Amino acid sequence: MLCRRFILPLVIVALLAGSATASASTLVTRNPQSGVNLKVNRNGVAMMTVKVGGRWQHIFAWGAVNLSRGRLRLDFSGGQGGSGAKWQTFRNVCRPYRGPQFTGIEMVVAKCTAPNGSHWAVQQWKRSVRNYGGITGPTEVRISHWTGAVADLEVFSDWSRYGPSPGVKWPHLFGTYSWHGIPVAVGEATPQGVPLDDDGRNLYLDSLNADYGFPRGTFQWSRVNGFLANRPYGQFCFEIGPKGEVSRLAGISTLNRYRMTTSGPGVTPDVRVVFDGPPSPYDPYWELTMNEIQRQVVGDRNASCGNPAPPTF
Repeated sequence: MLCRRFILPLVIVALLAGSATASASTLVTRNPQSGVNLKVNRNGVAMMTVKVGGRWQHIFAWGAVNLSRGRLRLDFSGGQGGSGAKWQTFRNVCRPYRGPQFTGIEMVVAKCTAPNGSHWAVQQWKRSVRNYGGITGPTEVRISHWTGAVADLEVFSDWSRYGPSPGVKWPHLFGTYSWHGIPVAVGEATPQGVPLDDDGRNLYLDSLNADYGFPRGTFQWSRVNGFLANRPYGQFCFEIGPKGEVSRLAGISTLNRYRMTTSGPGVTPDVRVVFDGPPSPYDPYWELTMNEIQRQVVGDRNASCGNPAPPTF
């Protein structure tokens, strides 16, 4: 398909005692001081062993897979919660990972495939980073449990209708987020874009060697912004341009390279796509092609992101 050719995937808290529940690829802890060891027993309970805050923790997870309405339950007690397992006698039956490769697998620090064919994975990445040039944030440890393919994050790049001059336009991106053909989209959210339901997901956009500034002779990702995938198609669009009083800089990559990362729907893995921005210089005829792709991807000109403005000739 034409649209696929423009996607360039990368081939690349404190802990609480007792039990808790969580949805999405599930946040377990932050800022680990060791690698994560992952085991799964014959009852479908996963155990993560990791050092946090100078202490070794044995954290259990169980009770959900894929987009089931149930949530993964978490037990931080090491064996006194509701998992029915104890770390001292935990017997691993999980075998080497046999699941699909996916965009985001480079964030995986531990993974395996259980005897029933389901997959478990632990990923680490910095989700909470300041918009408009942030580079630091807590490293989150997140666990997922799924079968089959993971979510599909499609990203395309073109130009905005706006720019610093008539012949120079700001980069623009659009796309959709779905799982097995089901849109991943927010139902309710705050005015700041924080989802208020289990379906909503923020998409986090980073720029490589952005115009915010970066150390000379190095490669550095900077956070540009985070935004929601919307109903009804899981669609999104974003202009990489200055945001008025918030930021006079646009976040444009000096290498024309960007990435987008988001947490998985249900309890499936997080995904990440790395892609190029639009080619330079601005080409209105190429923009016409991308505008038509945008209408096809969203499928409804009345939906947000579904009716791009005509290019400037």
